[in-house]
Amino acid sequence: MAGKVNNHVYPYIEQVKDLPVFLTGIGGTEYHGHTRRTEGYCWHQILYSAKGNGTLKYGATTVTLTDNCYFFLPANVPHEYYPNCEKWDVRWVVFDGYACDQILEQLGLTKPVVVTPDDNTRMLKLFDKMFVALKTDKVYGNYTCSGLVYQYLMEFHRLVSDKSVAGGADRSDILMPALNYIEEHFREDFPVTILADEAGITPQYLCRVFRQTMNIRPNEYITRRRLQEAMQLLADTDASLSEIALNSGFSDAGYFGTVFKKYNGMTPMEYRNANNTKPG
Repeated sequence: MAGKVNNHVYPYIEQVKDLPVFLTGIGGTEYHGHTRRTEGYCWHQILYSAKGNGTLKYGATTVTLTDNCYFFLPANVPHEYYPNCEKWDVRWVVFDGYACDQILEQLGLTKPVVVTPDDNTRMLKLFDKMFVALKTDKVYGNYTCSGLVYQYLMEFHRLVSDKSVAGGADRSDILMPALNYIEEHFREDFPVTILADEAGITPQYLCRVFRQTMNIRPNEYITRRRLQEAMQLLADTDASLSEIALNSGFSDAGYFGTVFKKYNGMTPMEYRNANNTKPG
């Protein structure tokens, strides 16, 4: 499935329209044509230029879309994209939900974004899972895809964040010791001064470089890393919320639930249920 896709599926939205995030369409074609939307599209989109190349235009910006390139288009943003070759292989994932705008704002995805990842294996696997779920499970496929499209969005954000770090080589070199420390100790409580010491800079300068490079403060980065761990545990284990909170670095289940909903637009149980085969 991660090879050629010349098909599309549009699920029955009425079944899942009250969920925080849900899939509204998925598909692809090896011969994508010219698309012009002067008033934007009604849903959010993540598209993948699998092979060939094209051009994306929005506002006063023009971007070349090459092989292995992803581009995000928020709902209602006027845009145009078209092939620069005879055979342009493009896949798309389209989504909506009452929590979408809040989630995208938290992730900093409020305008079109283009990224060419070093490794998109997980994106391809999630795409395949969504496509297969809708094609093979007419009863619960929509619910399965609700959780999968959320993971797809989070993975896309990770790719964008990784490229943001790589985009400024000097700042990346400065931050890497601090990022490595967070990766090893995010379950623990520690002050920003520890990260500054690891990076060999002042806490004030660390915060400035974090904001310039990651577009967030160090403490928020730590929180998001903890949430990433929690989402993985919610999806892959039957552990209680208290256990997940503890194993992710949160002080208690109540605080964990509050932070989870603030950042993700849904409760931990809603997220877990959306990742189950059957609705919770």
